[in-house]
Amino acid sequence: MSQGFLSRIELGAAGIRRLLNLWPPFRGAGIRVREIAPDFRSATVELRMRLLNRNYVGTHFGGSLFAMTDPFFMVMMMKNLGPDYLVWDKQGTVRFLKPARGTVTARFEIAEERIAEARQHTEAGAKYEPVFRVDIVDAQGTVVADVEKTLYIRRRKGDVSPAKAGARLLGPRLRGDDKVIRGDDKVIRGADKIRGDSWNSSTGS
Repeated sequence: MSQGFLSRIELGAAGIRRLLNLWPPFRGAGIRVREIAPDFRSATVELRMRLLNRNYVGTHFGGSLFAMTDPFFMVMMMKNLGPDYLVWDKQGTVRFLKPARGTVTARFEIAEERIAEARQHTEAGAKYEPVFRVDIVDAQGTVVADVEKTLYIRRRKGDVSPAKAGARLLGPRLRGDDKVIRGDDKVIRGADKIRGDSWNSSTGS
């Protein structure tokens, strides 16, 4: 399972903010990314009310409220975990609590503990599906909607967990009567029969 080419481009927080603000689905809906922290641990997004992005009754269109929360937890977690991890948005739910008018804002935050949990749960190759929540508030600070996003996280196939990497560096487990030929790290078991002159020539002893 691969991800799009944009996820493989090395962009900082400012670059991603500019890119998202030029993205047609956001521009058309009136969504603007105000800030993404340099460490990708927080982001602030706003939705401005315009003549052409209102719903039938003159308030914010529910699809736009949900869209303003769409990629941020995924992108923030992806940037914090690094290229050895696969991160997707898996599921999202939205609750509309009050009619939304004017400019509304969502602030996303991921604590360091949540990033550490993701690494711990996926270390052995298992998938991990954490849930994140964000409120959408109006200019008065009233919560007009809340959104829950479920992410899908796992280590990319072929990557070695830190524990396995350590075991690989230590090499094969040796018994008391085993010997190692250093040239190509072959293990000669104590029970194996080898000629003395072969052993001497192989080890240089």
